[in-house]
Amino acid sequence: MTNDSCLGRKSLQNSVYFKLNFLINFSCIALYLILKNMVKLTAEIIQNSMQFINPVKDRELDLRGYRIPEIENLGATGDQFDTLDFSDNDIRKLDGFPYLTRLKCLLMNNNRIVRIGEHLEEYIPNLETLVLTGNQMEELGDIEPLSTLEKLTSLSLMFNPITAKQHYRLYIIFKIPQLKLLDFRKIKLKERDEAKMLFKSKKGKEIQKEIIKKAKTFVPGGNVNSVAKSRGLTDDEIKKIREAIKKANSLVEVERLQKILQSGQIPGNEFNTRQQNGVTRMDFE
Repeated sequence: MTNDSCLGRKSLQNSVYFKLNFLINFSCIALYLILKNMVKLTAEIIQNSMQFINPVKDRELDLRGYRIPEIENLGATGDQFDTLDFSDNDIRKLDGFPYLTRLKCLLMNNNRIVRIGEHLEEYIPNLETLVLTGNQMEELGDIEPLSTLEKLTSLSLMFNPITAKQHYRLYIIFKIPQLKLLDFRKIKLKERDEAKMLFKSKKGKEIQKEIIKKAKTFVPGGNVNSVAKSRGLTDDEIKKIREAIKKANSLVEVERLQKILQSGQIPGNEFNTRQQNGVTRMDFE
């Protein structure tokens, strides 16, 4: 092999390595800027946000568009609002409520909600309307915590992945029988009867078991094994990826690790490169 050929290959490797590192650094900077722009929900924000009487004569607090990552410090509201509008934020889990007996309506449009907290009935017992349009709810079993909200009569899950699940509408009607409106459509008596007939049957009970099983076994980053194998990674590399995700302390971090993996990189402290089938790969040192 000539010197020119060796130099050309080395130059190509250095170029690929530089570009990959540039992409990683760029992704980290972008993530930092996103996190930096997120706003912690403080008592000051609550007190300075718009408060008004809405068209249905309810007292409403407008907390739209702050990029709030989680619900907290709502004790500062003094339980003085019938409606809380959290639309267009970055909330991932529906929880974090203090005891709010007055709250009747929660508007959570266009967040990133994937989970619903347990025992909501102990904190927001009089909730009647919950709008979760445009979130990331995936499994039917994940709506189970809503079944304990005895006064919940209106629910929207439009534009969530969950709506594509088989038996979606019938299952929600069956699990939350007090609902009157689902996805802004009135629930008909025929639908209630159909839901009962299906899910009280032997077949329906098996379907319910499968739904609950999927909800319990879903773990953020749980599909890493198949993704890693598609990249041709070794068992040791897959183990390190799993450890990195296990140590992640937030869904944001899990997503960062998944994106790095999908781009062909392995999350870790240090990397080196090697050639496999003519393709430059990044490894742990």
